[in-house]
Amino acid sequence: MATRHPGPLAGAIARTLLHRMGKQPAEALPRDWLDATILTVRDEIVERWVETTLATQRRALKQVNYLSLEFLVGRLLSDALRNLGRDGEVASALAELGVNLAEIEELEPDAALGNGGLGRLAACFMDSLASLGLPAFGYGIRYVNGMFRQRIDGSGQQVELPETWLAQGNPWEFERRDSVHRVGFGGAWHVVEDGRVRWSPAEYVEAIAVDMPVVGWRGRHVNTLRLWTARAIEPLRLDTFNQGDFAGALADQTRAETLVRVLYPNDSTPAGQELRLRQEYFFASASIQDIVQRHLRAHGTLATLPDKAAIQLNDTHPAIGVAELLRLLIDEHRLPYDEAWDITRRTFAYTNHTLLPEALESWPLPLLGRLLPRHLELIFRINADVLAEAQAGTGSDTAAVEAVSLIDERGERRVRMANLAFAGSHSVNGVAGLHTQLMQQTVFADLHRLYPDRINNKTNGITPRRWLLGSNPGLATLLSEAIGPAFVDDLAQVADIRPLAEDAAFRDRFAVVKQANKAALAAHVASLTGLNLDPAAMFDVQVKRIHEYKRQLLNILHTMVLYERMRAAPQLDWVPRVKLFAGKAASGYATAKQIVRLANDVARRVNADPLIAGRLQVAFLPDYNVSLAERIMPAADLSEQISTAGMEASGTGNMKLALNGALTIGTLDGANVEMREHIGADDMQIFGLTAPEVTRLRERGYDPRESLELLPELKAVLADLAAGRWSDGDQQVYASIIESLLTEDRYLLIADFATYDAAQAALDRRWSNRQEWTASAIRNVAAMGWCSSDRTIAQYAREIWRIAA
Repeated sequence: MATRHPGPLAGAIARTLLHRMGKQPAEALPRDWLDATILTVRDEIVERWVETTLATQRRALKQVNYLSLEFLVGRLLSDALRNLGRDGEVASALAELGVNLAEIEELEPDAALGNGGLGRLAACFMDSLASLGLPAFGYGIRYVNGMFRQRIDGSGQQVELPETWLAQGNPWEFERRDSVHRVGFGGAWHVVEDGRVRWSPAEYVEAIAVDMPVVGWRGRHVNTLRLWTARAIEPLRLDTFNQGDFAGALADQTRAETLVRVLYPNDSTPAGQELRLRQEYFFASASIQDIVQRHLRAHGTLATLPDKAAIQLNDTHPAIGVAELLRLLIDEHRLPYDEAWDITRRTFAYTNHTLLPEALESWPLPLLGRLLPRHLELIFRINADVLAEAQAGTGSDTAAVEAVSLIDERGERRVRMANLAFAGSHSVNGVAGLHTQLMQQTVFADLHRLYPDRINNKTNGITPRRWLLGSNPGLATLLSEAIGPAFVDDLAQVADIRPLAEDAAFRDRFAVVKQANKAALAAHVASLTGLNLDPAAMFDVQVKRIHEYKRQLLNILHTMVLYERMRAAPQLDWVPRVKLFAGKAASGYATAKQIVRLANDVARRVNADPLIAGRLQVAFLPDYNVSLAERIMPAADLSEQISTAGMEASGTGNMKLALNGALTIGTLDGANVEMREHIGADDMQIFGLTAPEVTRLRERGYDPRESLELLPELKAVLADLAAGRWSDGDQQVYASIIESLLTEDRYLLIADFATYDAAQAALDRRWSNRQEWTASAIRNVAAMGWCSSDRTIAQYAREIWRIAA
């Protein structure tokens, strides 16, 4: 029998395995095949990457520089193959070699470069920038361990473990040894002979660029994600080492590596706070230095920087970059202050992601002055100008002047980084219509009056490449068969399926796809937790960062009430539900960690009760990340978007779930408002107080105990919780949560409970008519074209950055 020789692509993968892994196919491990496949595909990507770079340089195009402390990119092989249009070809080539592509794709770790919505938004935006052919660099940190890997211990508590995603290397990255910048800390500044200011830092670290390609749709354009790693100027002090002080000999390198070790170090201690500021300045300084250097190489003069480079600040984490660019222009490039400030402000734009005052970053003056003395001096100079403008505009309105100040003078003096970003940018955008409106009315009201043309709205979006084509191929195939493939290039075309919601045959096919996705998720959950979920039940999903304002606690308390109802009346025909929770609680956020534990306590009790078997199941899925989300989103029937109105900036999980055919139960908060405009009020289940009603309730005085008296079932559940009946007799574990609810209820769980309960009952009634539920799910999918991140990025490009492909 003749030996079959592998085809060209299979042969290329086999040669990569030999030459790069040093292995023959017979001895290769699955991870070897993964790396060989990535490296083979990467060769083609690199060629397109170079072509993109050269074309940008040749045409002298303006570039976007997107600065974000997070990029939650997920697994990259499947994404790259899909965007190149080579997934089928690579799968066939690997099959010739006896390798299953889907199996090795599962071995690729999620890059630990982010945590939640902020980082995933940055990744979606990078995908859209490349897909639209817009020249862009993403700038961030190459975290060695990221946030953390979440494990749930036997008592249901979150345990934080290092995320070792780089343990076996990262075949996607390229270290750029020609892109190294020194970043200084501490020391002092002084005026030198020619009148210039010279900052003399007490210590330096080197920032070294590590690049990863970002492949756009159809592979036509490849942008760069540039991440910084840190190295000491003198990594090893040999004389100290030879004296036997081994720790001291490596102290500088250890200090440098600490900068890139963990995303969001716990800043509840002074040491953690200092590390976080160091991290933010390290990444911002390296990025700004790099942008300036690349611009000078290409254009020769900094006068044209705003015309050729746009810098977008993704939240306040890189806001110190405003002072850093100003410092470089004045101190290093000898520009007059007024010219430097004009260039700075025309170059920067700032995206705000929160209205919570405690989440608006600020730094104590002594800390910032000790680490960045020259920057603090420049911030004082900027502030003097801002205050002068405010005084000229408001006269004697002291409160308005104090509100726009970059320095918070109340109590401990602190630098307000959001005000610095606002003052130093020509554009300040919110990320949903309601969020932008509230920015103008609340946290930035006085700055908005001072600079009335600066705030604008850019509602967030999601990339359909990952969140439909990649995560839900069954649905993508069904859509393509029903309306043609145009929607894969323009998600707006998905609207063509709306009439098919009335087609019984299409509804049946849609339901088959959903059921297959639910069965796949159930199998995965069984492998993770041992819990066998019922795919026929309603999959009721709340997956996102754990935070009080997102109100996972409202969902959990309602689950407890529902459980008690089922136990009290097991003879009734209850709608079967699977309640799925997932998300990480920040390591220093005690209340969020208690919420995680409560979800697991509730799951333990509910799932062990034979009286309600087949009616209710609860699961908390550990270590939520992009890859887990890609399994959950296609399987969800119901999407919980239940934040306190006026507190969620936008949300993107709401969009992903709706695009995959889940109905939304939610408040009129964030992007839910605009989603309802596109989906239609009848196909979402809205409940709760609106943002204006929340404000009025608080203004007239709110007594949660009084409201609780009208909710006897919730009152009984809270009493049981206080008595330890949900926590093995421990009466203290949830005492602080209960006390907070009864004395303050800041996030209005009790105030919204009755309408939430009524909305859930309405959804039970909807579920009983499965044909109509499916029709509603189809209409949700049809309305999601507007939620594409391509639309969002096109708006940024046209209205803020002024760039074109």
